[in-house]
Amino acid sequence: MTAPQASPCGAWTSPLTPALMAVNAVTLAFASAVDGTLHWIEGRPAEKGRSVWMQRLPTGEVQEAALPFDADVRSKVHEYGGTPFAVVGQRLVYSECADQRLRVRDSDGLTRIFSPEGCRYADSSLSHNGRNLVCVREDHRSDGEAQNTVVMLDMDQPADAGLVLFDQSDFVAWPRVSSNGQRVAWVAWNHPAMPWDSTQLWVGELSSTGLSAMQVIAGAAGESVLEPQWAADGSLYFLSDRRGWWNLYRWHQGVVKPVLELDAELGGPTWQLGTRSYALTGDGHVLLRVNRGSVESLMLVDLASGAQRWLALPFVAFNSVGLLNGDTAFAIASAIDQPPVLVTISLSTGVHSLVRQAGAAAIGTEWVSQPLAIEFPTTPAPDGANRTTHAWFYPPTSPDQQPLPNEKPPLLVMLHGGPTSHAGPAFKSAVQFWTTRGFAVVDVNYGGSTGFGRAYRERLRGQWGVVDLQDAVAAVDYLAGQGWVDGHRVAIRGGSAGGFTVLSALAFTQRFAAGINYYGVADLETLATDTHKFESRYLDGLVAALPEGRALYRARSPAHHMARCRGALITFQGSADRAVPPQQSRAIVEAAKAAGCPVAYLEFEGEGHGFRQAPNIVRALEHELVFLGCVFGYQPAEDLATIEISNLEALPGMRQ
Repeated sequence: MTAPQASPCGAWTSPLTPALMAVNAVTLAFASAVDGTLHWIEGRPAEKGRSVWMQRLPTGEVQEAALPFDADVRSKVHEYGGTPFAVVGQRLVYSECADQRLRVRDSDGLTRIFSPEGCRYADSSLSHNGRNLVCVREDHRSDGEAQNTVVMLDMDQPADAGLVLFDQSDFVAWPRVSSNGQRVAWVAWNHPAMPWDSTQLWVGELSSTGLSAMQVIAGAAGESVLEPQWAADGSLYFLSDRRGWWNLYRWHQGVVKPVLELDAELGGPTWQLGTRSYALTGDGHVLLRVNRGSVESLMLVDLASGAQRWLALPFVAFNSVGLLNGDTAFAIASAIDQPPVLVTISLSTGVHSLVRQAGAAAIGTEWVSQPLAIEFPTTPAPDGANRTTHAWFYPPTSPDQQPLPNEKPPLLVMLHGGPTSHAGPAFKSAVQFWTTRGFAVVDVNYGGSTGFGRAYRERLRGQWGVVDLQDAVAAVDYLAGQGWVDGHRVAIRGGSAGGFTVLSALAFTQRFAAGINYYGVADLETLATDTHKFESRYLDGLVAALPEGRALYRARSPAHHMARCRGALITFQGSADRAVPPQQSRAIVEAAKAAGCPVAYLEFEGEGHGFRQAPNIVRALEHELVFLGCVFGYQPAEDLATIEISNLEALPGMRQ
């Protein structure tokens, strides 16, 4: 075995090429099971980002659902979507991305439209008669703000917009019909709350004419209630963070009681409708996804005795947790060293079996940088109390190359979106893309992240643009102080909310040599007034309410302070992005240019909030490689074309 060759960090040869990254951008989502068949959605960048409905039959055969060959199965409710399909006997019901109208493929093989233009649907539950669907509808047929309601659709009626069952709130989620068809449960909330702030759990009696005897059974200001599921005995299970952590509760005969109390999260933020974090097994047990400090496990709990059994599985993240049959569960699972997979799991033995892997096999384990959980001091709380922040550190890793003598690796700070989300240790090709090239990476769970309880999540209340930035800087200071990285060669990368922190880092600090910004928020007031309904009042909690908080919005918006920028900036934007409209990125790029900063900008036609098309993913990554090579003064191993950088002449001075 030959010794690793000493090479400048950043210039290492990596097996994770931009083209392979696009292949590995295939996603698995919304897994469910009906009558022994598994169903899920596969996002395919190579097919222009098409979302494909996949099935695994009881025979073990994996196939595309029998839909028109170009069907793109995706809902745009809340813009982020939700479960876009339902199985009704031999019928397949789905939302077509292009027009958001519902289609049904009947048992005769013919596909027809049965919802009107201007309405979006997601997250269906089947009524007892087997013909009606109860689901979330987002109605865009009138001017002004879209209307979100729970409706009941008759699949046998043409252009049926649905019978409105509930319209007394700004938002609804998780409509669930009881097993006897007599009741419906759903979650509702109102502006300015987000679903992780304050929600209510409702229950009503269902008939062919609508709902009656509606009542709130859980939820209040400062309590987030999620994921209702009916049990066969008529009791209702749900998640609530009333004691500071999303835990499991049961409503039975009018009384709510905790099933178990853990200092751990059993749920997560509702960015998409239809998420599922636990499964009732039908034999008196429940399978739970348990998140402790952003590391997830599965636990089987006996509902009668409370006995707990952890399943020994080689994964650190789970979603779409469900039951295939009496002894077999399924989940989309992620390990540290491979892309996500859809697996089945024997509840009696704990043995798992592979159903589907997202993308190609990534890289050999010898190339994979192992995540290290770090906790480090950050800026004290407003009352002076000391605080720490969490992150995952990834050292540069290669079996063939090592840093030059006395060289410390450059650092790339990564920031998750949301900002109400989290970074876990599961395999991320976006991290390994850089560590295999000689970069160290730190993935920061800044204050406001999920997975650490409500108190940690609430750190960002009124403090977006402050706490997240302080924690990112604290991560750099900690790692440089440990001697693990070169504190003078630091870049910061993020998308959406993470992109906002990237722009803030360049506008308000001198700690970062470069920023990689994917469709980041540049102007907070513009975001609050121009964005879609779901996030239109998000900033009330993250910053302040308008118009009272206008001065604060301006003070924290990078767009108004880029004259201070001394770092290099590359920005990527989709022309069809409704969450962060393109004019935000265009304006920040022009402001950075005017400040004399080295700037590059790419806008991709037709892309939205997150790139789905393989050529665009490849081109963006190639630009990242060339851009950081220019900033830090190394030549990437790949033979890549030059890119257009404004104020390029400023780069040599930045490196001194």
